Amino acid sequence: MTRQKHHNAFISVEGLTYAIDGQPILSDICFEVQVGERVAVFGPSGAGKSTLIRLINRLDEPTAGMIWLNGEDYRQIPPGSLRRRLGMVMQAPNLFPGTVADNLCFGPSAHGETLTEAEIRALLSGVDLVGYENRNVSSLSGGEAQRVNLARTLANKPEALLLDEPTSALDQAAKNEVEETIKAIIKSQNMTFILVTHDRAQVERLAERVLLLEAGQLVADGSVKEVLDARSVD
Repeated sequence: MTRQKHHNAFISVEGLTYAIDGQPILSDICFEVQVGERVAVFGPSGAGKSTLIRLINRLDEPTAGMIWLNGEDYRQIPPGSLRRRLGMVMQAPNLFPGTVADNLCFGPSAHGETLTEAEIRALLSGVDLVGYENRNVSSLSGGEAQRVNLARTLANKPEALLLDEPTSALDQAAKNEVEETIKAIIKSQNMTFILVTHDRAQVERLAERVLLLEAGQLVADGSVKEVLDARSVD
C-alpha cells in the first residue's frame, strides 16, 4: 500500500476509535512513537488508557482508525507475531504453574526455540532474580512474580514493551523493585515502551513523554514536564 510510505515511525496510530454499543471509549486518537521513546499514557480512571494499549496489542479491534508498525499495516501481521514484537506486561502477572524457568521457556518453546541455561540466567539477572530458575512460582512475592513476568516477556525478544499498570497491584516496596527493574531494562536495552498508569509520580520517574487521555480523547502530547505542569491531573 502506498500509504505505508508516510508512516516512518516505529508505531503510528491514526484516527483510532473504539466504541461499545455505540458508546465511544476512544475517539480519533492520533500519535506516533519513535524507536527508543519512553511514553506514558496518563489520565484519570475511565479515560480509555488500558483500552488504547489493548488495541495496539490487538487484544481488541478498533471500531475505526489504523495502526502501523514500522510502516506496516498491523492487521497484516499475525497476532502472535505482533504480540511477540510488542511484549505486553499486565497488572497481574498470571504466571503458569511450575518453576520460574518453565515460565521463561514457554514463549520461545511455543515458536520452536529453546532457551539455554545461560539465556535463562541472563534474563533473571536482568530482573535482579539471580538463582531463581528452580523456584516454584507459587512461592514468589508479588514483586518477584511481576519481575518474572517482565523476564518472561523479554524472553520473546520484543522490540517494545507495553506496560499496562504494571505496579498498581503491588505494595510500595514491590512497586519500587519493579520500577527499578524497568529502568534497568530500558537503560541496558534502549527499549521502546508505552506505560499505562494513573500514577503521576511514576510518569515522572519512568517516562520522557506523556499522552494525556481524558474521557477517551487525547488532550495533550508532550514532554513530561510541559504536560504535567500545564494540567493538574491526579
